[in-house]
Amino acid sequence: MRIPVPAWWARRSLRLRLTAAAALMIALALVGAASLLAGWLRSSLVGALDQTALQRAQVIAASLDSGGLARTLPASDSGDSAVQVVGADRAVRSSSANLAGEPALFSFAPASSATTRAHTVHGLPLDEAGTWRAVGVTAGKPGDPLTVYVAVPTADVDHNLSELTLGLTVAVPTAVALLTGAVWLLTGRALRPVEAMRAQAAEITIYDLGRRLDVPPADDALGRLARTLNDLLARLDVSAQRQRQFIADAAHELRSPLSSLHTQLEVAVRHPGAADWSTRGPALLEESERLSTLVDGLVRLARLDARPRLRRRPVDLDEIVFQEVRSARRHTCLEIDQHAVGAARVHGDADALARVVRNLLDNAIRYAVARIQVSLRVRDRTACLTVADDGPGIPPADRRRVFDRFTRLDGARARDTGGSGLGLAIVHDVVAAHHGHVRIEDNGPGARIVVHIPATEP
Repeated sequence: MRIPVPAWWARRSLRLRLTAAAALMIALALVGAASLLAGWLRSSLVGALDQTALQRAQVIAASLDSGGLARTLPASDSGDSAVQVVGADRAVRSSSANLAGEPALFSFAPASSATTRAHTVHGLPLDEAGTWRAVGVTAGKPGDPLTVYVAVPTADVDHNLSELTLGLTVAVPTAVALLTGAVWLLTGRALRPVEAMRAQAAEITIYDLGRRLDVPPADDALGRLARTLNDLLARLDVSAQRQRQFIADAAHELRSPLSSLHTQLEVAVRHPGAADWSTRGPALLEESERLSTLVDGLVRLARLDARPRLRRRPVDLDEIVFQEVRSARRHTCLEIDQHAVGAARVHGDADALARVVRNLLDNAIRYAVARIQVSLRVRDRTACLTVADDGPGIPPADRRRVFDRFTRLDGARARDTGGSGLGLAIVHDVVAAHHGHVRIEDNGPGARIVVHIPATEP
């Protein structure tokens, strides 16, 4: 169960809250220890008094059993005990000199020696305001039973306990204050690396994400926090660099078709009589289509970078493949073989997966010589989509790089055929969003692009 914390306390600094909690624990511990010490000391001293009174009573009882009974008993070594020997009729047979002439002052019944215990009595004529510890021991002959009562004062014990209480009253708050101050200093020293990391982090801006925080030498929570923050800064740095590179590449890619359109339109406006729209129109249309394709790719990549929620549902991937193959055949005279396409169901976004298949087919059409082969199968609960062409292929050293944005390879596979360099990048990001992966293999000749996506039960 979560304990609610008052808002005013939650707004206090961590150092203050830690110090206050430590001070409370220290105070409770010291007060508890002081109480236990006082209680133990009182019990020990009172126990010693009870033992003294019992020994005195036993000595007197032994002397009564072996000899006569004097009217006045001899004083003890300290001379501060009170003794009365009382008969069965409650008559005082003998007493110490300080209780001479006094009636029976003790009313509790004596107990056997095995269970003898002391009683606290008040109001003795020796010190009516004082407290005494008294014991009773049986003595005398069977025909004349006697009870020996011995009482000793607790004044010295009370005085010693008062002095101890006074000392603890001064010592405990002083110790709490000193220890609280030490905790305040130690807490500040322990939190100093946190403040240093905070100050360093506050100085880092979007323009210097390459900076890192100082990692404390100890392998503790602060060290792990500093390393985690440095990892976060590294990821932010990589993301910012990718974003800047993406913006620069997009600006460069957009500049070419826009410049071409602007130049051709400017020539047509300045020389309207010389403009042959029958030949210039298709060129303008081609440039606008290239620009539209580029902008569409940029928008899709921006949406993938924003990590939107895909509309996931069971999708028949084979139906998407058939539909995209039919659409591709209307725009090419190449042979597209789909006989190896089998049933496969995945859990994903149908529109995004259609874009994957479309981009793979566009890439194959762009570089194929005569034939494209498409296959789809399910193996080990994974849907495997393959699109292969018989073009120039992709060198092994470039097979990871082609999935980067705006990547164009040298040679025959990099000829200007209207590609934007974003198609395979979109394929990679969409497949990754579906918890799959994509790779490129040799087709001999040509390239084979293989996509793996987790399949669902049909």
